[in-house]
Amino acid sequence: MHGHDLAVSAAENYRAFAEDARGRSPAYECLAGSVAEDAAVLRFLGTLPPEKRQPNLLFAAARYLLGAPADITGLRALIRQNSAELAGVMMARRTQTNEPARCATLLPALAQLPPPLALIEVGASAGLTLLFDRYSYDYAGHQIAGQDPLAPVLRCTPRGPVPLPDRLPAITWRAGLDLSPLDVASDDDVRWLSCLAALASRHAQLRRRAPAGPVPGPVPAPFDLVAAQSTAISEDDGLVTAVAMASLVAAGRGGRNALRTARAARLALCRPRFLSQSGE
Repeated sequence: MHGHDLAVSAAENYRAFAEDARGRSPAYECLAGSVAEDAAVLRFLGTLPPEKRQPNLLFAAARYLLGAPADITGLRALIRQNSAELAGVMMARRTQTNEPARCATLLPALAQLPPPLALIEVGASAGLTLLFDRYSYDYAGHQIAGQDPLAPVLRCTPRGPVPLPDRLPAITWRAGLDLSPLDVASDDDVRWLSCLAALASRHAQLRRRAPAGPVPGPVPAPFDLVAAQSTAISEDDGLVTAVAMASLVAAGRGGRNALRTARAARLALCRPRFLSQSGE
């Protein structure tokens, strides 16, 4: 969603977020529009660093503290009565929506690459979107079985001539990089992910049961370590493929420049592939 432009005011970002939420989430469309016109909430946001004023961060933090989605009245009351705790959550947390359904949109591209694959995810959050081969998929009736029969079935309606695979790609190595990794074994981290997942769309939901087997825990690392991490992969591990689900939007210009530098460095060593849902 929109609302991350540091070059414009908080009010403008919340109006953009409301416009983007139209038709997807009426509750957040209404709330973001109300925040854009509310002097008290905007004043609170003004006490935070610009990168911490994001609509999805505010709304997730409010839900985290209240235990339920906030409307504008509840948000005003929370700020009036407990602004320090709300600010504390927003300063400590990041927008790390880890929605496994995003795997369905990148799988067709991933399956076009020569196997086996060695995956590095930039902004991996809790690592749930590194598990392409564990989930099953249903592309409007075109079904692909994953390795874990108990894992969720990810449904996606393709538009246009999408090259749907008949089988999942072989993934022999995977790792995640994140500035502040989350742990699917932590009740508090799962709670935070649940608050974020409610913002992705009206259909989004966190899969509370991770697929069977260990989830590859992301390591804390900035984007400029992508090259260093990928250098450690041997040729036997497979084709190096860096994946960014939505992390580049939140990374800011500095983070995106660091990733470009890492990409250039890695290009001198092998022939990696870079897949992104962030327009980069």
